[in-house]
Amino acid sequence: MKAHEKLPLLPIARGEGVWLEDFEGKRYLDGVSSWWVNLFGHNEPRIKAAISEQLNQLEHVMLAGFTHEPVVQLSEKLGQLTGLGHCFYASDGASATEIALKMSFHYWRNIGQHEKTQFLNLENSYHGETIGALSVTDVAIFKDTYAPLLKQSAQMPSPDSRLAEAGETAESFALRCAEKLEAYVALHHQSIAAFIIEPLVQCAAGMGMYHPVYLKRAREICDQYQVHLIADEIAVGFGRTGTMFAFEQAAIRPDFICLSKGITGGYLPLSVVLTTDAIYQAFYDDSVARGFLHSHSYTGNALACSAALATLRIFEQDKVLEKNQQTSAYATQQLTAWSGMPIKHVRQQGMIWAFDVETSNATFQQDFYQQAIARGLLLRPIGKTVYFMPPYVITRDEIDFMLNTTQEVLALCA
Repeated sequence: MKAHEKLPLLPIARGEGVWLEDFEGKRYLDGVSSWWVNLFGHNEPRIKAAISEQLNQLEHVMLAGFTHEPVVQLSEKLGQLTGLGHCFYASDGASATEIALKMSFHYWRNIGQHEKTQFLNLENSYHGETIGALSVTDVAIFKDTYAPLLKQSAQMPSPDSRLAEAGETAESFALRCAEKLEAYVALHHQSIAAFIIEPLVQCAAGMGMYHPVYLKRAREICDQYQVHLIADEIAVGFGRTGTMFAFEQAAIRPDFICLSKGITGGYLPLSVVLTTDAIYQAFYDDSVARGFLHSHSYTGNALACSAALATLRIFEQDKVLEKNQQTSAYATQQLTAWSGMPIKHVRQQGMIWAFDVETSNATFQQDFYQQAIARGLLLRPIGKTVYFMPPYVITRDEIDFMLNTTQEVLALCA
């Protein structure tokens, strides 16, 4: 990008905990978990040890006619955690989205409902940047650029509570949006294969958060009209919203769950789509054409699966979800105590915090990033939304540094 002529790439030499260090020894607090992937800090010894141990046994074998112990163990563990018993692996989030969309379409085809080929997504949604994933992504810069390549989808009103009317509660607004969803599905369900949704937090939309009742109603509507519900938990899964998976807070079970990012603790690329017995059975056939037609060379890589298993063990050993409640409460208390700052919509969900900045500075996003980096803090605003999504191991002193530095930078840039 030409912008790097004025803002050169920052070479990183090493990491430790929540800190990144450049080649001159300057440290930067990773307040965005290196794009939402790092859960337990950089250079985590238990994840490194698991990868090293596996490296001395088997680095990779194709999952076409073969299998290996880490992928079997990981599949069993994910099945226990989610209630969905069948896994299909890939290497990144966008690929997981593609798999879920294709599998939903192919399921309906296999059971004779060939007309169910359309997909629904929320306004301002983000599900990846490959062609299929972009078709259910509602980010203008991507959609406008690649529009001729994309399959058309229908966007449902977002339940993002920032969009509620004055005096309207988040729950009431979510229910109002669900009514519009139901009205559309009632008219078009015969052609709809699936509704894909980011549970509780629309991250790329500026951390748009909404009430879990919307997920509950979405599940009921999809059940009533025979539409699949795809939960894209790529960014919000593995404890980020306060529960292991965000959909748990609505007491529902999706038809498909897409997982990636934090699944390996931020160490190796891996993604997986989980689905139900009923969907699996529709592909179990002698005919190859009725089988799911999708593959990746590094599907279920043994090293990545070992990292994922180590990540899940850390959740259990360190009682991560319980500790995160304490960390979250402290950071929320500190953030909500701010006064005199040009911010609005201060919000929090689990280990995610965000607010919107009231500023006329047209270059706020770039200015904020540069000023924060100069002070040893890595944050990347989304437009005029500043958010914090640090590794779970962040300490109170590090939280104080992150928030105090943010206030300094706001005073300069807003």
